[in-house]
Amino acid sequence: MQKRKLGKSNLEVSALGFGCMGMSWSYGPPKDKQEMIALLHAAVERGVTFFDTAEVYGPLLNEELVGEALAPFRGKVVIATKFGWEANPSDGGKWSALNSRPEHIKQVAEGSLKRLKVDAIDLFYQHRVDLNVPIEDVAGAVKDLIQEGKVKHFGLSEASAQTIRRAHAVQPVAALQSEYSLFWREPEQTVMPTLEELGIGFVPFSPTKFDSTDFRSSVPRFSVENRKANQALVDMISSFAEQRKVTPAQIALAWLLAKKPWIVPIPGTTKLARLEENLGAAAVELTPNDVRALEEASSKIKLEGARYPAFHAKLVGR
Repeated sequence: MQKRKLGKSNLEVSALGFGCMGMSWSYGPPKDKQEMIALLHAAVERGVTFFDTAEVYGPLLNEELVGEALAPFRGKVVIATKFGWEANPSDGGKWSALNSRPEHIKQVAEGSLKRLKVDAIDLFYQHRVDLNVPIEDVAGAVKDLIQEGKVKHFGLSEASAQTIRRAHAVQPVAALQSEYSLFWREPEQTVMPTLEELGIGFVPFSPTKFDSTDFRSSVPRFSVENRKANQALVDMISSFAEQRKVTPAQIALAWLLAKKPWIVPIPGTTKLARLEENLGAAAVELTPNDVRALEEASSKIKLEGARYPAFHAKLVGR
C-alpha cells in the first residue's frame, strides 16, 4: 500500500484509510466485536495504517473497539477521532447537541485517550462546527492539547473555507474530513482551493453501499424515488468499471485518489471481501483522460435529493 501525506502536516498514512463508524453505529446494529477486531487486524496486515473513529460513534463503543483492536500495533498506525457532540437531555439523551467549548474538548480528549489506549491522539477533529464557540477558541484548545503532548494534529469536518482559514491561523489544520465523491462534487468549488492553498489534507468519506436499517435510509438522496433517479450515475460508473474489469466501488475510490495526492479516502466496511475490494482501488490507475471522462459523464446527470436530512444539513459548511 502506497503512503500519502496529509497536506503539509507531515502526517503520513496509507493511501486508503479505514472508516470504522459502521462497525458500531449508524449503519445498522453494532456488529460482532471479535469479528470486527479480526477485520481491523486484516486491514493492518494489508497495509492500512489510518483508522477513523469518533467519540459519538456508539457513543463511545467505536473508540473502545478501535482501541482494543489496534493496541498490538501502537506506533505503527494512525488513529483519528473527533470531538464536538454531547448527550442532549431535551432530545431523550440522544447525542444530538453540539459542544466545542474548550473545557469540554479537553475532557473529551482525556476520555478518548483512555478508550483508544494511546498516549496521544494522532488526529483530533472537530466533528461539526459549533456556532456558539468561536473557531479560534476551538483551535486554541487543541493547540493547548498539542503543546501538552496529548494530541499530535488538528482536523476539521464539514467546515466552510472561511472557518478553515480562521482555525488554521491559530493552529495549523492537518486535514479536513467531509463528504466528497462523484455523487457530491461541491467541495471542488467550496473548500478544495483553500485546502490546496494552505497545504491541508482532505479525507473524504462517501457511502458506497446501503440498506434500509441504517442512517442512510433517512437521507433524501437515498430515498426509493431518488435512488431510481440517481441510478443513471451508478450505471455510468458501473459501465466504466466493466470496461476496466474492476468494480464500481474501485472506480469511485480510484477517482478520488487520482484527483489530488493529498486526498486520503476512508471507506468503511464490516466484511473482509469488501475490505479487499476497497483496497484493490489503490492499484487502479486512472489516466487524466479517464478522470475527465468520468467527470464529464457525471456532470451531465442531474442528481436528486439532499445529501443529509434537514437536522444534519444545517450543521455542514459552516
